[in-house]
Amino acid sequence: MTIEAFHASRATAVIGAALLALVATGARAQDALPAEPPAPPPCRMVGDVSSAAGVPQFIRIDPAAATRMAEIGLDRAGIFARMAETSIPETMGCWAMPAGNFDSQLISVGMAQWNFGTGSLQPVLLRWREGFDSGGRFKRALKALAPTYGKMLFSKDCRAVPVRDKCRAAILAAEDATGRLNPAIAAELTAIFESDAMLQVQTDTYIELLDAVRLDLLRVFPTGPMTLRKVRWAIDTRVQQGFLPGDEDVARLRAKLAAVPEVERWPRLRAIITWYKALAETIDQDGVSRDYQWNAQRWTCMIDAGAIDAEQYELLSLTFLRSRTAIGNSGRWQALTFERRAKIILGVGSVSGKRDGECPVQPSTS
Repeated sequence: MTIEAFHASRATAVIGAALLALVATGARAQDALPAEPPAPPPCRMVGDVSSAAGVPQFIRIDPAAATRMAEIGLDRAGIFARMAETSIPETMGCWAMPAGNFDSQLISVGMAQWNFGTGSLQPVLLRWREGFDSGGRFKRALKALAPTYGKMLFSKDCRAVPVRDKCRAAILAAEDATGRLNPAIAAELTAIFESDAMLQVQTDTYIELLDAVRLDLLRVFPTGPMTLRKVRWAIDTRVQQGFLPGDEDVARLRAKLAAVPEVERWPRLRAIITWYKALAETIDQDGVSRDYQWNAQRWTCMIDAGAIDAEQYELLSLTFLRSRTAIGNSGRWQALTFERRAKIILGVGSVSGKRDGECPVQPSTS
């Protein structure tokens, strides 16, 4: 399945499920691509939202964490803006949008698509459970939000990293052959992840990610400046691939960039775009079929126009370095990892059919 098909199928499934349970099902089961990106499904959208009881800005941010975030230029509004931006390619902007085993992660859910496969979902579920001041309150909440699958999702077998065979079998039994979650488990995961308490947990977990991003940025760019572009780039790298390039790789790349003769700089960058386009056209790259031709044309146009500055040049080179090591499903998403971050770096790009920006020199063809 393509990621574009995933979003189209998911939106269709959400509409159908909404008539029954007002939830998304997280399906990635169609091969046909819509002409336009699907509209966001009905859901609780990521942002500095009011609580279910109407309390404005009820989500707490620890003052010490807020001080650390200020080091990379993020205030409260900036933190939620980055959260919303992260959620767009992950959940179309929703706090929940559970997905099944399409990518061999069993279940992915939440604004950063924490999942059982990598072990990132288990701590989020545990933190939510530990937020209740008694076992009785937790059990009542679970009964209200997830009466059918809650006990399984919070079982010892599912809390283990990696999940145990009993949990794996139970989850797969709640999915169809394509990895599509059945409406009941999708509804219950949505109810949990759209609850006020879980919004707080998701925010706390995301701020921990931002703390890791802050340290990454100070390591990779010790002399600054700490631009918003770098922050956004580092967040996407962390969310999708777990970490930024290591010191040895960064040092090697920078030495090579410093040694490249001026006459070779643009051809070298053009070669990276050629790599991306060729990779996207191979048989086992998903998520880019609607985007890569438009991207390759616009990004090449920007190179020809000299519309890429020194920071963008270095970030594109670092992105190439990291994207070519994306190993999920044996490299199935390498072109997508490059595409997502190249769009952030250049301010021009198409991801999941959503096009933004334009080359300053209008391309000759559309």
